[in-house]
Amino acid sequence: MYVPKSFEINEKEQIYDLIEKNSFAILFSQKDDQPFATHLPLLLDRDEGCLYGHMAKANTHWENIESKVLVVFSGAHSYISPYWYETPQSVPTWNYVAVHVYGKLELIEDDNKLIKILDDSVTYYESGKPNPWNMSKADFNLIDSLSKGIVGFKIEITNIEGKLKLSQNHSKERQERVINALEMQDDDNSKQISKLMRENLEKQSR
Repeated sequence: MYVPKSFEINEKEQIYDLIEKNSFAILFSQKDDQPFATHLPLLLDRDEGCLYGHMAKANTHWENIESKVLVVFSGAHSYISPYWYETPQSVPTWNYVAVHVYGKLELIEDDNKLIKILDDSVTYYESGKPNPWNMSKADFNLIDSLSKGIVGFKIEITNIEGKLKLSQNHSKERQERVINALEMQDDDNSKQISKLMRENLEKQSR
């Protein structure tokens, strides 16, 4: 990923936070000399430095995939209009958050480990809900039957890149103008980007 110094995230914990907040990712690999991608949620194990996930067995992506892979996590993003700047001598751009993870994928053959991936996934995504669902509430035979139709995997992270493009290459005054304009927009992405920009400015001023 092209990451200019002003947009680079250097703190691993911050990158990990972004992965967990934007855990629905795209897994890329080469299959039959062609790029192949699958959209799926992934769980991060910070201590192991690994990602865990599963996909449908009917999805042929898992076949012969035990190789180097790229995982892309996309966060908030928003169009930035040149009208928001203090001068007409400017052009549009796009602010966004992205993390690229490179690693070695290994298929998980052990049934107990596969069930653990499912259980951990349910626990993670159900957390915070008023009446969280868990695997114990499902019929064991149903879970056993459905698990035969999926393939679990682990990705050992070998390299990671994080990018926060938040107009850091512009003056503080211009960033403030963009933040104010984004806060006036109706969509959630614009509001999320404005919040990240505000936090970044505050961090810089400490």
